[in-house]
Amino acid sequence: MNALSIVHDTIKKYVGEGSVCIDATAGRGFDTAFLCELTGKSGKVYAFDIQEDAIESTRKLLDSKGLEATLILDSHSEMKKYVKEEADCIVFNLGYLPKGDHTIFTHADSTIKAIEAGLGLLKKGGLMCVSVYYGGDSGYEEKDALLPYIKNLDDEKYQVIGTFFYNWKKDPPIPFFIIKN
Repeated sequence: MNALSIVHDTIKKYVGEGSVCIDATAGRGFDTAFLCELTGKSGKVYAFDIQEDAIESTRKLLDSKGLEATLILDSHSEMKKYVKEEADCIVFNLGYLPKGDHTIFTHADSTIKAIEAGLGLLKKGGLMCVSVYYGGDSGYEEKDALLPYIKNLDDEKYQVIGTFFYNWKKDPPIPFFIIKN
């Protein structure tokens, strides 16, 4: 069991044929492809990244699997400019691009703006998954800003579940699940 399997198993309960999903951090495209497979031909997936390398990797992966998504080379904090419908699910994997430039990584200010934008787009009963990857070259500052921000989301509007790998030795990812009431 790892963070990815927990996140994907949870997403499967919220996303199906015809769903609208947002991959806020496209990265190498694995979550984008996963969401496309779940939403099927009648669904829609938007994927954001600020790095051309990430968008190109995602495009190649989708092409190899015969899948389609709307790929957007822009910050996830700008998602409301591109997405005009309610989303069933929004996924964030924070940190840096795997096998990419470790000096380019997500930052708390734009991530919090993106979460706020996403919560505005999320439909009632929808799911937002925020996986906080930190440590090494980046991420402690973002993690330290996000944990209190997420903890203080209005409990009248959202249920928040945090998953912690307490016995992992080195900076384990922290998946959060935010469900809109």
